[in-house]
Amino acid sequence: MTQRVELAAVMDRLAVDGLITDYAVAVDDGDWEAYRNLFTPDGRADYRSAGGIEGDARQVAAWLAESMRLFSMRQHLIVNRRMRFDVLERDTGDTARVQADYVNPMRFAGEGSAEPDFVCGGRYAFGLLRTDDGWRLREVIVQEKWRRLPERAEVPVIN
Repeated sequence: MTQRVELAAVMDRLAVDGLITDYAVAVDDGDWEAYRNLFTPDGRADYRSAGGIEGDARQVAAWLAESMRLFSMRQHLIVNRRMRFDVLERDTGDTARVQADYVNPMRFAGEGSAEPDFVCGGRYAFGLLRTDDGWRLREVIVQEKWRRLPERAEVPVIN
């Protein structure tokens, strides 16, 4: 491998990593226009394992906008990013797959505590495509593995 090829591979890894970070920030900040712009025109997302929907980026952004209103605070932590670059039409590096684990603490709107009261975790599978505008998401699949809901104190019955 030449230094030029190695530098291009490093630049691709950094760009893909940045795109995954932009995804988490868009969801956490509720920036649904930015979320939609991360996808290719035919890009899709599947949140069914977490109780959500599967659809194109526009449909999923609308669903997220509605469902995320339940939470006043969101913080996606996407870690253990495993990247693989593939071939599209005989050009190495035009597609990529990223597998990454996530932990997502959130706080229900209206709750008094500053700490998260809903936490879930799992794994993302991202499919990416190099476009004229840079790397974009073609596919996002969420595989929720666990969730922890708040423990509500029992309210004594008063007779």
